[in-house]
Amino acid sequence: MPDHHTIYQQEAERYDHLAMREDKDGNLLPAIQSIVSLTLIDAVELGAGTGRLSNLLAPLVRSLHAFDASAAMLAVAESKLRALGLSNWHTQIADHRQIPLPDHCADLVISGWSICYLNDKERSDWHTPFAEALVEMKRLLRPAGTILIIETEGTGVSAPQPPDSMLRYLGWLREQGFAFDWVRTDYKFVSWEEARALVAFFFGDAMLSACYEEDGSVILPECTGLWWWRTKMLE
Repeated sequence: MPDHHTIYQQEAERYDHLAMREDKDGNLLPAIQSIVSLTLIDAVELGAGTGRLSNLLAPLVRSLHAFDASAAMLAVAESKLRALGLSNWHTQIADHRQIPLPDHCADLVISGWSICYLNDKERSDWHTPFAEALVEMKRLLRPAGTILIIETEGTGVSAPQPPDSMLRYLGWLREQGFAFDWVRTDYKFVSWEEARALVAFFFGDAMLSACYEEDGSVILPECTGLWWWRTKMLE
């Protein structure tokens, strides 16, 4: 399996080529909007990466503060955000557990495909990094705001089947009171050549067997989970 941490630090541009081929039917933004209105809110994004979510959020929200641990990934995100011609965004390097913003500054705290990387299977207290990130997300949140965590529910499958390595973490989110839904966010490649280059790069050669042809394109199924929590859910 490719080393994702190395990819994020050294192959940001190539990773972005893959990320931009996900969600061929545009299902993710409507799924987010069914959970939280994005109109004129202040949003904080953790693990922004190359801006996959940032580019969906920035045109709709009042302000967006996007953070990531990788300068290389944020550089790509910044380039894409500048291309939108907007000035309501700010990016900065930061750890999920120590965000340089004041308390109660956000209506939405969102993280896509990122909190999962806090998992340390060797630690007996494996849940502690997740708990620290959740405390920080709640600190940033205004009353009645929303925390939204987006994670894979399985690549190469047509119904949710998350990787075994994520099962404890996703179960922990349920225990913390998060609600859950999922959508298909399939990848679409223009050719088998492109699919082989990008799928093997990030998912490994074995995942190529899950790809199939459709209307002249190559499709890799993807299920994406949305996990959300609101202060009022405790009432």
